[in-house]
Amino acid sequence: MDRSAQLTARPAPGEIAYDQPPSATSAHVAAARVLAANWTGSSTVPSRSLYPHQWSWDSAFIAIGLRHISPLRAQTELETLLTAQWADGRVPHIVFNPSVPLDAYFPSPDFWRSVTAGRGAGAPRTVQTSGIVQPPVHALAAWLVHRADPVLSRARGFLARLHPRLAAWHRYLLHRRDLGGAGLASVVHPWEQGMDNSPCWDAPLARITPAPARSFRRADLDHGAPGDRPTDLDYGRYVRLAADYRDRGYTREDGEFAVEDPSFNALLIASEYALARIAGELGATGTARRARAERLTATLVERLWDPRAGMFLCRDLRGGGLLTERGVGGLVPLLLPGLPREVAAALVRTLRGPHFSFGDRTRLVPSYDLLGEAFDPHRYWRGPAWFNTGWLVERGLRTHGETAAADALRAAVVRLADASGFAEYVDPFTGEACGATGFSWTAALALDLLATDHPEPGVSPTGTGAFDRSDEGGDRR
Repeated sequence: MDRSAQLTARPAPGEIAYDQPPSATSAHVAAARVLAANWTGSSTVPSRSLYPHQWSWDSAFIAIGLRHISPLRAQTELETLLTAQWADGRVPHIVFNPSVPLDAYFPSPDFWRSVTAGRGAGAPRTVQTSGIVQPPVHALAAWLVHRADPVLSRARGFLARLHPRLAAWHRYLLHRRDLGGAGLASVVHPWEQGMDNSPCWDAPLARITPAPARSFRRADLDHGAPGDRPTDLDYGRYVRLAADYRDRGYTREDGEFAVEDPSFNALLIASEYALARIAGELGATGTARRARAERLTATLVERLWDPRAGMFLCRDLRGGGLLTERGVGGLVPLLLPGLPREVAAALVRTLRGPHFSFGDRTRLVPSYDLLGEAFDPHRYWRGPAWFNTGWLVERGLRTHGETAAADALRAAVVRLADASGFAEYVDPFTGEACGATGFSWTAALALDLLATDHPEPGVSPTGTGAFDRSDEGGDRR
């Protein structure tokens, strides 16, 4: 399909029925079945086929949805993940299930060698993990899970046990990962930002000599179409970066890739607000954390906002400037209540404008600029729409009072999640399922959006509002 056809595409008869929303009951049941099928007894795999272990930010999103069907399972999800935390505070992006064969997923535990290579950084000895991280959604998830059933949470000491681990996680990011010296956290591998294959990484990755293709075997191609997945060249660069970081003992962040990313930092700031709420629940004051969240918001605007682009951009710390590619991560800071009004308004215009075209040419928010040379509606994070970023943008729109747009996006996420079989991601024009189906965070976030017809608008600086739904049970002390 050529570029002009992509930009005007509409679903053909028999494809996704956008104008026929699923029954809330049937969608709820179907989503709950996905999460039940992917539950291992202590955590939830993203997908039984493609991703057979526990992933860090997946588990945070999964817990946000699980709280509506089992607050206990939601609490267990986060507790299981955080038992694999390293002594230096990092939460690894994968916690490996020892019963899964090594060849079921690459990079496998024998690549990461966390127990030995990570010894100096305090890797746990009883569980094998990766050595890199993922976006810090966890404190936000913990607060929402607590709010779903405060009586159960208090009885189990849920927040009291998680709070020190979450605080250590944030300290690691705010100190060890402040590679630019301005206060923002940096990622040292594209996998850490979560949007692995985004064209935003093309320029900094071009400096990386790829690992030879013969040195690794990609298990992902056994479960997904090659045209939907990263290229072998990109994968070779990912492997090289990860191996180099491992060989430095996971303690030196002086590699060739270091990027300040707007979505990673927006999620850190949102979780700082959540940690302030958690501190308040535990009888402490969250004043310092709220003040830090406000300062970090100002720093985010100062360092990563580009008024000409009308959105936030990534900063390449090794290349010396803002990267010009427009990815959906540049819209995620809409989550933040402290954004200047003109910045929030510009982000909404960009969302609706030709680069993302939500509500016009696209049915969900594409992961990359529709007008970018690298746009591809099917290849991983190079254009397809993802449900977790749709959920984040929906929350952001509601935060800033864009209720009609938030309602439209909410309806689209739920409708497409159900119609696509809870796909990992979809073509933003046609809704065609890509990647795995029965994907856990798609099901979980659809459940969250189904939980109430009228989410509260706005987010106060204390973290209430769009993340504190009015029907979540409240304070039942």
